[in-house]
Amino acid sequence: MDTLMILPANRTLQSKTQKSAALVASFLSGRNERTVQAYRQDLEDFRAFAGAGDVDEAARLLLSGGHGEANALALAYKSSLVNRGLQAATVNRRLAAVRSLVKLARTLGMVPWALEVENVKAESYRDTRGPGQNGFVSLMEEAGKRTDGKATRDRALLRLLHDLALRRGELVALDLEDVDLQAGTVAVLGKGRTQKLTMSLPDPTKAALVEWLEVRGTHPGPLFVNYDHAGKGQGRLTGTGLYLVVRSLGEKTGRKVRPHGLRHTAITEACKAAQAHGMGLEEVMDFSRHKNVRTLMVYRDRERNVQGRLSALVAAV
Repeated sequence: MDTLMILPANRTLQSKTQKSAALVASFLSGRNERTVQAYRQDLEDFRAFAGAGDVDEAARLLLSGGHGEANALALAYKSSLVNRGLQAATVNRRLAAVRSLVKLARTLGMVPWALEVENVKAESYRDTRGPGQNGFVSLMEEAGKRTDGKATRDRALLRLLHDLALRRGELVALDLEDVDLQAGTVAVLGKGRTQKLTMSLPDPTKAALVEWLEVRGTHPGPLFVNYDHAGKGQGRLTGTGLYLVVRSLGEKTGRKVRPHGLRHTAITEACKAAQAHGMGLEEVMDFSRHKNVRTLMVYRDRERNVQGRLSALVAAV
């Protein structure tokens, strides 16, 4: 009799687990590899917080508790993220992943509610200048003090980060087949994009890539490899590896630099160049590949120091 009572409960649990697994699979399907990896990392972090065995179980726990319990769990997760000292952008990205998962569950009719836990407030783009042109030159000079393969790779990395304003994820995802030296182009899979964008290579950038490919060789695979302590290339360079490369070069020049700082510098310089040559924000948007003009206006306004100039005029009254 006890056995008969247990079996239906087990079957119900199994059915919910299967539905959760299907939900997670649907949530990750149809996205580019880099986006899938990012979502997996965010959901894995939530799984660890929830104490679930895997992401599928974490999704089941989130959905099975009902509207109130799910929001309470998400709110506790938010507090945990903040208490860990994570940056606001990281906290909000991870919350967005959980909210998006529940949104899909609602779309599929699995639940009739949504998560209502809001993001933490953050001041976006507090530092839009990066290390500046002098900082970039210093990094290139530091990388140029050596002539080994790793140094050659590092100079090509710096050039792409700065000259094309590439994001960290965009750069490490490049494969050899994305580079066309004869045409002078590189095909980049942008943030949130499903198709690659062909970008022209300035002469200095192309020259740095030519030098790197002479070291790397022409075999298919990742464009940039990670060097081990023995100085040998071992697999694709990761985003973390790229961060460490730039940070290390920065420290040697007495600066605190990160890959995105070089993108900031590039966009700031593009705003200057556009103003000097009579170009508008549309041209700079093509260069920066921002989707929202408001983001780009932060660079322009801070470069022009609009606040400072207006404050000076007000103070002079």
